[in-house]
This record gives sequence, C-alpha cells and structure tokens, in this order.
Amino acid sequence: MEEMEEELKCPVCGSLYREPIILPCSHNICLACARNILVLTPDAESPQSSRASGSGVSDYDYLDLDKMSLYSEADSGYGSYGGFASVPTTPCQKSPNGVRVFPPTVPPPPPQHHLLLHPGSLPPIPRNSCITCPQCHRSLILDDRGLRGFPKNRVLEGVVDRYQQSKAAALRCQLCEKSPKEATVMCEQCDVFYCDPCRLRCHPPRGPLAKHHLVPPAQGRVSRRLSPRKISTCTEHELENHSMYCVQCKIPVCYQCLEEGKHSSHEVKALGAMWKLHKGQLSLALNILSDRAKEAKEFLVQLRNMVQQIQPTEAPGRPVVTSGWGTLQENSVEFEACLVAQCDALIDALNRRKAQLLSRVNKEHEHKLKVVRDQISHCTVKLRQTTGLMEYCLEVIKENDPSGFLQISDALIRRVHMTENQWGKATLTPRMTTDFDLTLDSGPLLQTIHQLDFVQMKVPATPILQLEECCTHNNSATLSWKQPPLSTVQVDGYILELDDGNGGQFREVYVGKETMCTVDGLHFNSTYSSRVKAFNKSGVGQYSKTLVMQTAETGYTPCDLNTLGAVAWFTFDPSSAHPDIIFSNDNLTVTCNSYDDRVVLGNTGFSRGVHYWELSVDRYDNHPDPAFGVARADVLKDVMLGKDDKAWAMYVDNNRSWFMHNNSHTNRTDGGISKGTTVGVLLDLAHGTLTFSVNDEQQGPIAFDSMEGLFLPAISLNRNVQVTLHTGLPIPEFYTARSPEPPSSVC
Repeated sequence: MEEMEEELKCPVCGSLYREPIILPCSHNICLACARNILVLTPDAESPQSSRASGSGVSDYDYLDLDKMSLYSEADSGYGSYGGFASVPTTPCQKSPNGVRVFPPTVPPPPPQHHLLLHPGSLPPIPRNSCITCPQCHRSLILDDRGLRGFPKNRVLEGVVDRYQQSKAAALRCQLCEKSPKEATVMCEQCDVFYCDPCRLRCHPPRGPLAKHHLVPPAQGRVSRRLSPRKISTCTEHELENHSMYCVQCKIPVCYQCLEEGKHSSHEVKALGAMWKLHKGQLSLALNILSDRAKEAKEFLVQLRNMVQQIQPTEAPGRPVVTSGWGTLQENSVEFEACLVAQCDALIDALNRRKAQLLSRVNKEHEHKLKVVRDQISHCTVKLRQTTGLMEYCLEVIKENDPSGFLQISDALIRRVHMTENQWGKATLTPRMTTDFDLTLDSGPLLQTIHQLDFVQMKVPATPILQLEECCTHNNSATLSWKQPPLSTVQVDGYILELDDGNGGQFREVYVGKETMCTVDGLHFNSTYSSRVKAFNKSGVGQYSKTLVMQTAETGYTPCDLNTLGAVAWFTFDPSSAHPDIIFSNDNLTVTCNSYDDRVVLGNTGFSRGVHYWELSVDRYDNHPDPAFGVARADVLKDVMLGKDDKAWAMYVDNNRSWFMHNNSHTNRTDGGISKGTTVGVLLDLAHGTLTFSVNDEQQGPIAFDSMEGLFLPAISLNRNVQVTLHTGLPIPEFYTARSPEPPSSVC
C-alpha cells in the first residue's frame, strides 16, 4: 500500500489528508489547508454569479480566466489577483509535494485572550472569500456558507485512517503548526490528537473541557475506527441526509432538494442503485487498468533483460585510404623506403579509423542503454502511480457509505479511464532494439588494397573544342569539347573560361564534369574569347585553343537608327516565374490564376544595345492595372512590378498610366488599355533610358534614365489579364525620329 500514499496526501501541506473536502473540480484538500489559502476579495467587486455551492457542479462557475484570473501561473513564482487592482501581488510558495500554493491574505481575527475557542471550531470565514484549487488552479468565490458549502470526503478519510493503521506509525499532534510532535493523548469528544504543549495551550483541564475524556493515542485510534461513521448530509440542507442521486448534476441530493431546490426538474435515481452501478463501473475500469499494469510489469522485465543483452561489441574497421605517388626515386633504396613509409601511413590511417569506429560503437552502446534506462524509469514511475491508484480505488470500493462513495466515484472512474488510456501500445513498446545496426563495409577497401599497385599519374591531356557544336544565340553562347581520342589519363573535371567580351581578363564560368556548357546573360553585339582545360588529382592540364564567338547584333548605333533592327528573340521564362503564372503558346502568352499581381520575366537579359518588344492585350476584365517594364533577376515575384528597387515599370488601367520604381509613382498620363491594345517597351542601353508606348504612340515622357547593368523583360498581371509577347521587332518610328543624343529627363 506504500504506492498509494501519494493519493492520500494533501497537495498543500503534503501530509495525509485531515478532514478532506471535495472541491467542485473533484480535487481534495484538507479543511484547514483550504482555510489557509483563502483570498479576500473586495465586496463591491464580487461577482454574485460566481458563488460556490457544494450542491452541484453547475454551481461552480469558474471565473473568466481571461478577465479575472486569480493567480498568474508564470514560472516567476509570483501571482496577483487579476480581477482587482487593489489586491497586492502575493509571492507564492510550494508545498512539500511541489504544488504551487499561495499564503493566506485573509486577515486573522483579532486576538481574544479572554475567550477560549473550541479546538474543533474555526473562526468565521470573511464574506467574499475566494479559493483556488492548488492542482488545477481554478478559482471561485465562496458563498455565505464558506467552506461548509463543500462536501466532506468521508470515503477518503476512511481510507486514510486504514492506511495509517496499517503503517502503525506513531500518531502526530494535529495542532502543531510545524514539524508535528508525537501525540500523547486524544480527546474522544473533540476527536483530536494532542501533544503535551498543544494540550496545555488548547485543551486546558478547566471549564467545560474538564469533562472531556482524554485517552492514549493508540486507544483513541481504535475508538475512532470503531465509532460509527457519520452519515453524509446535504450541503444545501444540513439537517437532511442524502436519499437520491441527481443524474444531471452527478451528485447525491436530499428529498428537500427535490421538493424545492434546483434539482426538482432533474432526473434522479435511487442512491443504492447508483452506488452499485458506479461500483460496477469502477471495478470494470480497474480490471482493464489492472491488465495494463500487468503488461507494464512484463514490459519492465523485458526492458531490464534488454539492458543485460546490450553489451559493448568490437568490430574491426577499415577506412578507405587513397594515396598518390610522387615522382619515382632513381635510387632503389630510397624508393623502397618511400614505399615502406607510404604503407606505414596507410596502416596508421587504418588504426585511426579503427579507433573512430570503435568510438562510434561505444556511443551507440551508451545511447541504447540510456534510452532503455530512461524508459524503465518512466515506466516504473507510471506503474507506481497506477498501482497506487488501483489500491486506492479498491479501498474506496470497500466503503459502505453510498453517499460518500458517489461523491467521488465519477472523478475516480475518469481517472482510471484516463490512466488506462495512458498505457497505450506505444508506451509498452521498447524504444530501442538490442541489435547494433552498424555494418562495416570493408569490401571496397579490401578490393582497393588488392588493387594497390604502381601507377604513373599524369595531368590530363588538352581538351579539343568541337567547333561544329559551338554556337551563339542572342546573348548566349554554347561550347562543347572532348578529350583526345588516344588519351587514357583519368579526368576529374573541366574548367571553362571566358573573357569580358571586350578583350579583358579571362574568368571561370564553369567547373564540372560535363563536356558541354551554355553561358547566358552575355552582352549583345560583343566578341568573346573562350578556352577550356582539364584537371585530375595530379594537377591541371593545358588550355585548349582559344575560340572567338560573336553574340547577336541588336539595336542601333547613334549614327544609324534606321538601318539596324532588333534581332533578339526571346520568350517568357517558366523557371523563374511565380507559380501562379499560366503559360501557353510556346511560353509567349501568359495569364494568372490569382487575383493578386504576379511577376513573370523573359528568358533573355540585356546589358548593351537597344531592344524593343511589344505585348498585346488578349483579355482585359474588370479594369485591372497590369505593369510592363524590366527587372533584375532577383525581383519580387508576388507584388506589382515596380514595388521594389529591382524593377522599372509602367502600370496602366483603362484610363491612365503611371511610372513606378521602388514604390515611387510618377508621371501620370491619360490614356489606358483595353482588349486588343498593344503596349511597347523600348530599352535603350546606349543612352540608359526606358520608354513605353501604347498603340504605337509614346506614353508620357522618357520613363527612366541612368539604366545600367543587366535587365530582363518583365510584366506583372492577375487573372483578369492575358497578354502575348512579340519580339524581334524593329525600332518604332516615334523613337527613331528622336535625337540620338542621350536623354536628359529623369524619373
């Protein structure tokens, strides 16, 4: 029965229950402890609807925790009454069993030295007192009956008495405030155990107390056990015994409650019948929980056996070691010494790897033991709690007080079901196996050791450019190469280099094992030099021959605007577009499946020359405002084009347009778009300007100047718009008729 002791301890004082009362939340507390944790609330602020009543759960109206939280449950250890600012913050304490409780704020009654209080009596409870359950922290306001409004848990009291008798421990004084001393007498009339100092102070042998019969503690314990148990009375009608059980409120009631109380319209059943029914339900739940406890005991045995089975194991480990030879020594003695040194280095590396692998095995062993031991500890605690609950419930079933039993039976049944549910299959399944899931793969190393031989490592041969496969398209260049046909030297990869298109220094644009590479984002109308070389563990080979490639011409020169037309062909780029963009017509037509603006870019970037393209509006519903322009590759894709500093755009509705960059709106211009409208975008990187047109007419002034760097065509639109891209177009007349001098307008 030792495991049941935690069930019999008060959450406030940590001692065995003395005169326990049942709170409406089904938790128990000593009557004296309940008085100690009362909190006084202001009269004017007391919500009448929160009055406590022991007659039913429905009377227990908890305070609104969001508006009137009685105590803060923060880890700081301090709490305050949130409903009333006038109540000072009170530091909390912890009971011996770890439950956070609060010291009383109810002022003690003034001392009256000329009066002797009966030891069993208590001073009156101040009006508007509030109590908080120390376990679930629910709070309520007491009514005029105070703590008398809560039913006494006589069943729990009887279980505690039997437990104390079984322990045969020395009886302690019930009035000592700290470290109760051993009791020397018991008053049969007061039903209280006293030590000598408390007896002289609280039970002097004079006046009415002189007639009380004091007996030794052991005799008092026997007489208390043999004395008839008090019959539970109704908390609403203290002179009436419980006679029926209210099914709706789940509490015993008296006949007067049925006649004039709030239970008059509720369904009621005979007290004895409900007593037997609930005992049967509790017994059935206990049987199921008992099976779980049995499984838990077997599971603990299994876990302990696993600890015995998990033993440190040693497995040989052989690391994969690669070694390259340097230049062969001409002297055979020196060469032999070099060979011995290299083999010794391999052996040393193998020993180091062996130590590392053994360390991993030891860590795995410790991990397995820790997991199983932690599970044993957790399961042991849970089993101890389950066994204690079972013993307590069995003792409760032995009680012959139907009323007292029914006061706690619902809560016990719920607890038993809840405990049974906690013993799920996952709880009774080992979290770790006894097997070591480590398999040393030494085969490749052994094979490498058998293949260890003398080889002559050389740098790779010079790659050969395959001119028939090298080409340019717009501002992209594709290069292809291969190793010489008779070369047998291993190649680990290639390095492709290009200059800056203006005769500058070479720079690496690709490193890898592939033999073909396409480089995008080059300048239009530029000449690039390219070369490639191979490498392996021995070093880097020689460069190939240099290949000169010309990117596509586009735009114009300042002296000839009319003779050259733009020849850059491109489409929209699905790989970089927002996921809501819908592509069709070989990626030339786009729309969107969202009502929000989404961005899509072209698949070709421009950094030189003059470029012009058009977008025809195929569908235009509900007057949206799509945006057209250019952007950097890292532009935001989920907002309108021009909202950030990575885009330059014109957004337009059915009546007017604006230019926008970095969320700055400028140059409102009349004239909008509709279905069938053509919007033109002209990027002049020779003068650094961006200009827009609507139906072959320039829309507003030059939109932006000082345009430098790499730009990609871009638009933003929603589901109400569909556009089609047209590229490879000549420079429009409105621009060729203009002076070729750099523009001076600003954004």
